[in-house]
Amino acid sequence: MEVNQVTTSIKMRRKRNGQINIKSGNKIDLVVKSTIWILSLLTILAFFFFNYSGLQLERAIPETWHNLRVMFLEPALNHFSWQEAAYQIGVTLGLGILATVFGAIIALFLALMAAENLSKPWISKTVRIFVAFVRAVPTVLWVLIFAIAAGLGSEAAVLGMLFHSVAYLVKAFSEAFEEVDAGILEALRASGSKWWHVIVHGILPSTFTYLLSWTFLRFEINFSVAVAMGAAAGAGGIGFELFMASGFYFDLREVGFITYAILLIAIILEIMSTRLKNRYFPGQVTS
Repeated sequence: MEVNQVTTSIKMRRKRNGQINIKSGNKIDLVVKSTIWILSLLTILAFFFFNYSGLQLERAIPETWHNLRVMFLEPALNHFSWQEAAYQIGVTLGLGILATVFGAIIALFLALMAAENLSKPWISKTVRIFVAFVRAVPTVLWVLIFAIAAGLGSEAAVLGMLFHSVAYLVKAFSEAFEEVDAGILEALRASGSKWWHVIVHGILPSTFTYLLSWTFLRFEINFSVAVAMGAAAGAGGIGFELFMASGFYFDLREVGFITYAILLIAIILEIMSTRLKNRYFPGQVTS
């Protein structure tokens, strides 16, 4: 009789949970659909409020096509050599590597405090709120803030990217730490292991591949940001040469060459990322 009551209670609880999940899922779908419809409507309305005075399509279309043809079909270097181009690409890669390496090291320690299964609740919430605030501010704004404080240059670019990289990786790392099997941590603690022993022998071996994958993903992001910051913060690199070619020399051929160079580096990074995923995550499908 008691077994039947327990079974009935479990079934009723599962049914209620299923109904709650369905209701919450319906609410999420409604919010997503409403957001898409509102944004689509605002986009359509924006076209009616544009100022089309002075727009001459009969001239704009052929001139745009000519510029694109010159840019992408006739790339050339006119204001610096191949050696200088390789050096500037190296500078941009260096900015991305510095921001990523130091960001990953700092984020590792902060993520240990942000993970709910490794830290006290008030410490975890404090770190999460702080990194959420940092992450909410775009990288460009952080770079500009540090440019005002430290002056234009590579220092401001690295500090700005570092700040946002830490916030990004803390979230990723802490979520990976929280996914570790609780049984492993309980067994280590029951055997008398201290906090650092639990981290070294339980957390890091279980999450190393995830940490590596997230760090390399952030490096890809930092490379693209470093290109933009080369001009915005005066950090140099291939981004600064792109700014000079487009805004100072008005050399479309050089803009095309630099664009192809950046695209080539991005493809190489994507290939490296795919190989890392295939090596450490063989069961997952790579994009």
